[in-house]
Amino acid sequence: MLRSLFSGISGLRTHQTMLDVTGNNIANVNTVGFKSSAAQFQDSLSQLVQNSMGPGTNAGGSNPAQVGLGVQLAGIRTNFTSGAPQPTGVPTDLMIAGDGFFMLRSGGETLYTRNGGFSFDAAGRLTSADGALVQGWTAQDGVVTGGQALGSITLPVGAVAPAVTTTRAGATGNLPAETAVGEQLIRDIQVYDAGGASTTLRMTFTRTGTGWDIASGGSSVSLTLADGELSGPTELVSNGITVDLSKLTGFSKVSTVALSEQDGRPAGTLSSYALTEDGSLMGTFSNGETRVLARLALAGFTNPGGLEKAGSSQFRPTANSGQVTVGQAGQDGLGGIISGALEMSNVDLSQEFTNLIVAQRGFQANARIITTSDEVLQELTNLKR
Repeated sequence: MLRSLFSGISGLRTHQTMLDVTGNNIANVNTVGFKSSAAQFQDSLSQLVQNSMGPGTNAGGSNPAQVGLGVQLAGIRTNFTSGAPQPTGVPTDLMIAGDGFFMLRSGGETLYTRNGGFSFDAAGRLTSADGALVQGWTAQDGVVTGGQALGSITLPVGAVAPAVTTTRAGATGNLPAETAVGEQLIRDIQVYDAGGASTTLRMTFTRTGTGWDIASGGSSVSLTLADGELSGPTELVSNGITVDLSKLTGFSKVSTVALSEQDGRPAGTLSSYALTEDGSLMGTFSNGETRVLARLALAGFTNPGGLEKAGSSQFRPTANSGQVTVGQAGQDGLGGIISGALEMSNVDLSQEFTNLIVAQRGFQANARIITTSDEVLQELTNLKR
């Protein structure tokens, strides 16, 4: 049989594979986190027709003569360049700006993905669209410590931020210099005990001949006024609460004195959440406290091209992908996280349609090899009639 016949068959097979790969890329042009692939060809073994010969005294050397035996598939390479961002406004839609993969736990196996279309399930766990559990670290008292084991990211619905006892407060603003001697200004602020119960801290500012007397909770201090500046003690301790007086001034015709800050708070419940660039799940509580609830883990590989596609825009490691490196977003070469956006497919339609034409013409050319070889065989069988 003719060698060209089998070369043509190998060409049909490999170009059919190229069509399959290209068709799959086009089919996934709108798949979130999809990475396109490209077929790579290489020639098959070549049959040696004539050996090479070295040059002699009276004759030059000759090169080997070989006849190729067709083409074969060298591999299918995955393109891991980033896709375009697609804003969604959904806080649990996440995109990695840079290298890295989200880690998912599904059926006892850890898989990796660039598809950040996540949501919370009824148990408060952050999951992918197919129910795989997003992996990360859970914070303890608002802190994620190193060396923690990976686990599911969970939104603690109904979590309570404990009350904080007020230990410091601050008086700010201006005490008007033209105030008559003996006249008083009274200012209040809510403070909290260890159980979260609120009481009122009251401060009385009394004008004196030389400045101001400040009293609260049985304690008092005197400040001296000169050219709009108040000098004297910078703190007053009232019932265990230290009040900062250093920001007070005494200029004329401005009365803005206030107790504007204190460091205590009542207990609060979780009211909202947000995901930050470093992958932290931040909870905001009804008492105004903001704390870290959990942090997403990202994974990196020495050779991402060695990952095996597992479906659902997910990958599993192989012997050639290298050891997985787990870390926090924005560190160790891993990209940052963008909340409210998704990474779209990196399929380039113009390139894929060009590949379709190339594959189609390659298939047609190899089909012509087969028909031509068939005509040659027919001529051979017609030699004897």
